[in-house]
Amino acid sequence: MTTAVHIVVPAGVDDPARPSGGNAYDRRVCRGLAAAGWTVHVHEVPGSWPWPDAPSYVALADALSGISDRALVLVDGLVASPAPEVLVPEAGRLRLVALVHMPLGEGTAHDGVREREGAVLSAAASVVTTSAWARRVLLQLYSLPGNRVHVAEPGVDVAELAPGTATAGALLSVAAVIPGKGHDVLLDALATLTGLRWQCLCVGSLERDPIFVERLRRRVVAGGMDDRVRFSGPQAGAELAGSYSAADVLVLPSRAETYGMVVAEALARGLPVVAADVGGVPEALGHGADGVRPGLLVPPDDAAALGEALQAWLEDTDLRRRLRRAARERRESLAGWSTTISVVAGVIAGAAR
Repeated sequence: MTTAVHIVVPAGVDDPARPSGGNAYDRRVCRGLAAAGWTVHVHEVPGSWPWPDAPSYVALADALSGISDRALVLVDGLVASPAPEVLVPEAGRLRLVALVHMPLGEGTAHDGVREREGAVLSAAASVVTTSAWARRVLLQLYSLPGNRVHVAEPGVDVAELAPGTATAGALLSVAAVIPGKGHDVLLDALATLTGLRWQCLCVGSLERDPIFVERLRRRVVAGGMDDRVRFSGPQAGAELAGSYSAADVLVLPSRAETYGMVVAEALARGLPVVAADVGGVPEALGHGADGVRPGLLVPPDDAAALGEALQAWLEDTDLRRRLRRAARERRESLAGWSTTISVVAGVIAGAAR
C-alpha cells in the first residue's frame, strides 16, 4: 500500500506570529503521519487564502503539477475549497483528500462560495472534518456520500492541572484578536462586572486586524478597565502554558468555531470554560462523568448573557465547585493526538485503494 502523502497547506503554517487552530492541526498531522511511518511531502502555497487572487491559483497549480499521477494529496480546506478551477481537474489524476477546518459555505456572505466549495468536495476522494458539527454542515450543504466524510477531532496534549486562584477571577481568552472571536462582546460583558474582582488576559495575535484591535483598546480605556484587561499578543510553549496555569476559567465568546481547540487545551488543565454556543464548541466541551458540563454556554453575540454567566462564575462558590469537578472529569476523557493521526491515516489510506 502507498505510504507517501503530499500535504498542501497555506504558507506561514509555522509562523509563530500567526498561531491558529488550523495551523496547529496541520503541523500535528504532518509530524504524526511521519512518525507513523508515512513519507510526508509538505507543500506550502503562498497566497491570499481563503479568498485567493490570481497568483494564489497559479501557486497552487504549480504545486500540484509537480506531483506524480495517482499520488495521495491531503489539501487544507483553506487552500482547496475556494479553488475548484485548480482542484477539480486535478482530481482525475490525483487521489485528493480535503481537510476542512471550517466549512466556508456555512453562513457566508461571499458570492459563489458554496458552489466553489461544493465542487471541490464533490471531486475529492474523501473529506476529513475536525468536528461532527462540521460534518453535519457539509452533508447538509452538499450532496456528499456520508461514507466519504469523516471526523478527526483535534487531539490535546497531557498537561498539569491549573491550581486556580483564591478569588477565581483570573479570566483567560486565547484567540486571535479579530471580530470573529468576539472580543468586543467580551469587553461589553466585562463592563457590567466592574464591581467584582477579576482580571482578564487576552492572548492572541494583534496583527490580523489592527483597526479592530485599536477599537478594543479604546473601549477598554473608556470603560475604565485598562488596569484589568491586558492584550499580550500571541503566546506559545511554556509562556502559553504559564498563562493557562495562572487562570481560573477560559472565556471564548466566538461568533463561529468548528471545534474550539483552546477549549480542549483548557480542559486538559482542569479549567472550566465559559463560551458561546456555536459550531463544535459543545462537542469540545463535552461532559463530566456525571453528565455535568464543565462550563457554561451562552448565545453568541449576547454580551448580557455572557456577563451573567461570568457573574455567576465569580459569585457562586457551589457553581465553581461543580464546574471544576466536571472539568477534571472531562480531562480524563480527552483524546490525544495519536487518535487524530490514526483517523486521518485511515482516511488517506482508504483513498489509496
